[in-house]
Amino acid sequence: MTSSSPIRAIVTGHARGLGAAIAEQLLARNVTVLGLSRSRHAALKARFPTQLEEIELQLAEPARVAQWLATDALRNFVSGAQTVLLINNAGMVQPIGPIEGQEVTAVADAVSLNVATPLMLASALAAAAVDATDRRIVHISSGAARNAYPGWSVYCATKAALDHHARAVALDANRALRICSLAPGVIDTDMQAQIRGSGEEQFPMRARFEDLKRNGQLSTPEQCAAQLIDYALSDTFGDTPVADIREIAKAA
Repeated sequence: MTSSSPIRAIVTGHARGLGAAIAEQLLARNVTVLGLSRSRHAALKARFPTQLEEIELQLAEPARVAQWLATDALRNFVSGAQTVLLINNAGMVQPIGPIEGQEVTAVADAVSLNVATPLMLASALAAAAVDATDRRIVHISSGAARNAYPGWSVYCATKAALDHHARAVALDANRALRICSLAPGVIDTDMQAQIRGSGEEQFPMRARFEDLKRNGQLSTPEQCAAQLIDYALSDTFGDTPVADIREIAKAA
């Protein structure tokens, strides 16, 4: 990809954590960003007033997402771009705990945010960016998509759904669209704090994540964002529909 190619990126959950780091680094690379989140990122908007567009959207409510997608906002944002990048970052680890203790509304929220909304946005982007010669979709996946963990049945299932979606879309063999469900590794974010704050009866493997934090083995959102963006904009992106950023970094 040439640096002169106009790139436009959509980032979900851009107001904090990994999403904020991704948005900030894309903006620093002169990429125009549309942030979709339930809240705005005032500090980032102040630094990039014309380059960052923000939409407050309840991403865990598919009906609201569908309502927004029915407008021309997405099509207008990607209009004229040669490369369009969608990073489906927003997600939630709750509900944590055995199946009998999961609130059904929490299950519905997790499936909506972690699966329905990313798939809706992916489909909408593919249709809206018909003039783009290069469309790229990144699902932020997890090791939990590929390994089952006690207490994380909903999170594991939703992340596995993203992996399989990417595999199936790749079989469509659309040469103007690349997709990858990408595990980012273990990152020091609010989600990790939630995991460490859960009881062992809810999540028996909590001690392992406490050790990662204690031993400085969590990557920062900034480190992960840099690796993720480098890969997402690379010529090899999409060669495999499911990948792990740690393995890509080792190979490099």
